Amino acid sequence: MKNLLMILLLFSTFPIFAQTDEEQIKASINQVFDGMRKNDTTLVRQVLHPSCFLKSIGKSKTGEVRLQEDAIIDWLKSIGTKREGVLLDERLTSYDIKIDGEMAMAWTPYEFYVNDKFNHCGVDVFTMMKTDKGWKIVGIVDTRRKDNCKK
Repeated sequence: MKNLLMILLLFSTFPIFAQTDEEQIKASINQVFDGMRKNDTTLVRQVLHPSCFLKSIGKSKTGEVRLQEDAIIDWLKSIGTKREGVLLDERLTSYDIKIDGEMAMAWTPYEFYVNDKFNHCGVDVFTMMKTDKGWKIVGIVDTRRKDNCKK
């Protein structure tokens, strides 16, 4: 009995290696960009909710603020299209994650590079939902600009 108590005490001091919700959310988001770099839509699809939407907020040439919606299927086709000698690399510079139960939001400033050459920057906002298969991306809204970027 004394040995059993010692073993239980010993194992109770080991850290638990389960990922926190925040770590799981970051992993889901990072999987999108890993999939983009590898032209692997299977990686990307694994973390998208079936109802996922993709929108961008930006200005027209006349300065009018516009909301543009892109079809997820078109975005996935673009990701899956390998362009010989072209690497598209979106690099997140930070994460600000808010969680309320089964819903989360991640504010992620980014810099976008084509073959290691800076192209544009902005912010991605991911709306996420916790499912029995992990955190899934319900929607992505981004901004894109070429100036006022921290590099």
